[in-house]
Amino acid sequence: MLAFEPARTARPVRKTRLFVLRVAARDMRERELVDLPKLFDEGDVIVVNDAATLPASLFGQTARGASVEIRLLAPPNDTREADAVIFGAGDWRTPTEHRAPPPLLGAGDTLVFGTGLEAVVVSRTSDRRLRIRFERSRDDVIASLYRAGHPVQYAHIREPLPLWEVQNVYASEPWAVEMPSAGRPLDFGALDALRKRGVAIARLTHSAGLSSISDHALDASLPWVERYRIPEETAALVGSAKRVIAVGTSVVRALESHAATGKLSATTDLRIDSRHELRAVDGLLTGMHDATTSHADLLSAFVPPDLLNEASRWALARGFLGHELGDSCLILDR
Repeated sequence: MLAFEPARTARPVRKTRLFVLRVAARDMRERELVDLPKLFDEGDVIVVNDAATLPASLFGQTARGASVEIRLLAPPNDTREADAVIFGAGDWRTPTEHRAPPPLLGAGDTLVFGTGLEAVVVSRTSDRRLRIRFERSRDDVIASLYRAGHPVQYAHIREPLPLWEVQNVYASEPWAVEMPSAGRPLDFGALDALRKRGVAIARLTHSAGLSSISDHALDASLPWVERYRIPEETAALVGSAKRVIAVGTSVVRALESHAATGKLSATTDLRIDSRHELRAVDGLLTGMHDATTSHADLLSAFVPPDLLNEASRWALARGFLGHELGDSCLILDR
């Protein structure tokens, strides 16, 4: 199995590397991130997910005193309900697959978090997946999340990530429960250089969910239903673009869902893999993903399986880093 070594810090001691794959030419090479704008042409449109990252991880206790961590799958809705995944005792220093199993909770059980924030279990669909309802107004719940919650952490990162470090420079509404991390290379300098080349930067908002639960059954069912919203201006730019480059897999799912349904604002459970015929997106800027993830499945819609395997081995042999906050990969059709 192809597995990339993860980045160990959000502030790398070396520069983030860029792997460029041109599919039609079967061309693979490494470029500097400063070269990224030079890889696009006038008339191209780059679409980003501008969802800001919520502090979606909450540590608390059950009514019986068991320690738990709840990770929200999306912000609470207007009825103060949210889907969530529960983990047992432990913290980010322990990989989730090695954490203690969570207590089995049922409808009516309560959870208490910091700053007096409480939730009641509405339903349970598996040992780990719950639907909960917070016992405050939605505005109070969101405010309490920022006081008591933390961004989702990763055991391979040496230090805990503060919330500011998991935000893209163009982040707006807090819809994402994990950072749409494909956009990390697009700092203000890169965005300015792209615009000067005649490349349009368009936005959409997608509620990027958890990338992994470390539960085989649940991970195999990812991605789950997620919400997206595409401004009419973005839809118009995409419709007239020379090429459309998605920044992150969440953007691909949103644009391809819109292409299939015509809906600019909706929820989607679209899973994209080698059987999916791309209708809206021509290229992808993403991270380096292991072969067993749903993210890697999505790459197979852009790259034939033999070339995807060859490219993964090429990047792996040259020490590219994967997982969240790792190196970047640009896939272009030509």
